[in-house]
Amino acid sequence: MKFLRYMGSPLEIAAVGFAALMVLLAIIGPLIAPHDPYEVDFFNRFLPPSTEYFFGTDATGRDVFSRVLYGARLTLASALVVIVIVALIGIIIGVVSALSGGLVDDVLMRFTDIWLAFPPLVLAMGFAAAFGAGINAAILALIITWWPGYARLTRALIVETKDKDFIVAAKAMGIGKIRTIIFHLIPNSLDVLFVQLTLDVAAVILVISGLSFIGVGAQIPLAEWGAMIADGRSAMSRAWWVVFFPGLAILLTAVSFNLVGDILRRELDPALRRREF
Repeated sequence: MKFLRYMGSPLEIAAVGFAALMVLLAIIGPLIAPHDPYEVDFFNRFLPPSTEYFFGTDATGRDVFSRVLYGARLTLASALVVIVIVALIGIIIGVVSALSGGLVDDVLMRFTDIWLAFPPLVLAMGFAAAFGAGINAAILALIITWWPGYARLTRALIVETKDKDFIVAAKAMGIGKIRTIIFHLIPNSLDVLFVQLTLDVAAVILVISGLSFIGVGAQIPLAEWGAMIADGRSAMSRAWWVVFFPGLAILLTAVSFNLVGDILRRELDPALRRREF
């Protein structure tokens, strides 16, 4: 496969494999979890990793391994919802701004610039707290704060592409404006956007986990990686596994998706492709 040509190092192959594994676990994880992640058993509190409890148990006897598996679905699904919605919002605003020009372009981009002036993480924390702590509040807060970057990037890509020869040729052939935009302009403009989407999966996972860790995202007993770390931090000295395994899941997932994004960037960037040869 052409895509595999750029996966030269073992690290990149491992990153793609782990990212695919996490997506698979997000789909089938609850089906293979050995225990109920919400079942409380005070007689089995803080058990170390064993053949029965692979990642040990937490302060209430819940199986950490099963909670990490359930957390994969919750965390990745939340990140996917955020990424898809903010990408759609950003693409719509960016395309309208780039193709309209004039006053419409100025108004949309000035509004986007104002939104970009606020640090996204701080703004997300404020909105999540205002909406009430919970995973839905965290998702909504990220959607509100994350779209401006996509709007700016989309506008820049559309402006760069809209006057290229193949767009001019499509117009000369009598292809309608809407069809030209949907089937020619947008698909040939947004290669870079797909790379950014992949990279932002890692960023959104980190932010969602961070919001849960400080108490404005997912709440215990919900099986979410950041919330699990927050719940177990007071017991780190006696039960390191309660924090270690959710933290390791966050770290490896974020690094894997970042490396996948780098591979896609090399695949889709003509300048980088030329250097390979």
